[in-house]
Amino acid sequence: MDTPRKLAAEFVGTLLLLATVVGSGIMGETLAGGNDAIALLGNTVATGAILVVIITIFGPVSGAHFNPAVTFVFALRREIGVGLALAYVAVQVVGGLAGTLLAHGMFDMELLQTSSKARSSGGQWLAEGVATFGLLAAILGTLRVRPNAVAAMVGLYITAGYWFTASTSFANPAVTVARSFTDTFSGILPAHAPAFIVAQFVGAAVAMVLFRWFDRRA
Repeated sequence: MDTPRKLAAEFVGTLLLLATVVGSGIMGETLAGGNDAIALLGNTVATGAILVVIITIFGPVSGAHFNPAVTFVFALRREIGVGLALAYVAVQVVGGLAGTLLAHGMFDMELLQTSSKARSSGGQWLAEGVATFGLLAAILGTLRVRPNAVAAMVGLYITAGYWFTASTSFANPAVTVARSFTDTFSGILPAHAPAFIVAQFVGAAVAMVLFRWFDRRA
């Protein structure tokens, strides 16, 4: 599969992911009547579902990373070249921003926004490390035993992660950047995004090291 097709798949997949994350957050908050639990439930179900869909349809094209932390791990594992990995990250970030703009447009909102939602505490940073560790564990662990189940495992893990992590499981630097540009239910204050991103890469690296050790003992 040639590089332009891989990059297009990463762009479109990340766009659809963010359109779903942001759009379902807007819809959930609108319909929930002030009940944040109901809004989060709507956001959760939609996000888990779209992950199953986009990983299934784009996996054969690009590997369906849609996440710089995933690309980072696969680059360290030498399963993707450095140049292509950097291109993946670039289109993931741009695709995420485009998906956020698309969600705003679908709900007749101002397209360009920045979030005012504070998400900054030691617990939330720890939660992002745990969330991203678990995501990579789901991917790497499933690839070892049942590769065709990765889409389902990722969708299920993120669905769970929305509820068991204090941060609602961003687990994705491109998602974090994009969500800093929406002043809606799913947003994050731009100044608070860098700490989330650092925690995400740390969590991903820990998962990679652990599963490398598991593979050596297999």
